[in-house]
Amino acid sequence: MRILIPALILLAAAAPAAAQQLGARTTSPADMAPQLGQTAADEEMRALVAAADAHPLGTNENPVRVGGPEGELAYLQRLRCTGGGAPMVGARSTAGVGAFGTVVAAYEVACGGARHRIVFDMYHEEHVETRAPAGFTLGS
Repeated sequence: MRILIPALILLAAAAPAAAQQLGARTTSPADMAPQLGQTAADEEMRALVAAADAHPLGTNENPVRVGGPEGELAYLQRLRCTGGGAPMVGARSTAGVGAFGTVVAAYEVACGGARHRIVFDMYHEEHVETRAPAGFTLGS
């Protein structure tokens, strides 16, 4: 019992100091990014995008980058055939692993009698694609 009371007193005295340190910000998020390798990740992504751009847009080697399934659908709604009409969009299917190391999806898209396969990478929340695959244009 003699040891328990001094131990409780020491613990109670240390608790407020520990609580202050636990929630205190020691480094800003901007200063932490390089420590977490964010700068290297950004440079790596720029290199991957540059390598992908050597391939046709909408392929596994250069998927259309969008943010989530909603981004896929928004892009498909903007997609236009060469005559200006909206293409017929088929079902979504998985298409393996794309140029950025993530699982990609593909849609069968038809303009007139021509059928095309457009591949999407939905893991690019911050990116808005402004280009269209060959044979298509983008509306607003």
